[in-house]
Amino acid sequence: QVHLVESGGGLVQAGGSLRLACAASGRSFANYVMAWFRQAPGKEQREFVAAISWSGKSTTYADSVKGRYTISSTNDKNTVFLQMNNLKPEDAATYYCAADDTGGLESDNYDYWGQGTQVTVSS
Repeated sequence: QVHLVESGGGLVQAGGSLRLACAASGRSFANYVMAWFRQAPGKEQREFVAAISWSGKSTTYADSVKGRYTISSTNDKNTVFLQMNNLKPEDAATYYCAADDTGGLESDNYDYWGQGTQVTVSS
């Protein structure tokens, strides 16, 4: 059974940093696209944040986080990280790890999801 488990969320002041981790198990993710999405309170849809290709050589970021966030992974994709710097109050959300063999920017594309980790940013 596939499990994606996020960790590293918490409360941070604006301008601070957090590092999220996603531990993946239950199958090989070496050929999967791994991504982070977020869902802010009151928002219905999950917003794409960042993704890393199956090779690990290509990354994609939402414009809102470009230059502040960095996605990375272990070679086997069993662990995916999201380094978040210079956090802003508008970054506050539940952050979800997702995996799919094709990926993309739409949450509907992704087959596997974690339960999420909460990020709160105080101003």
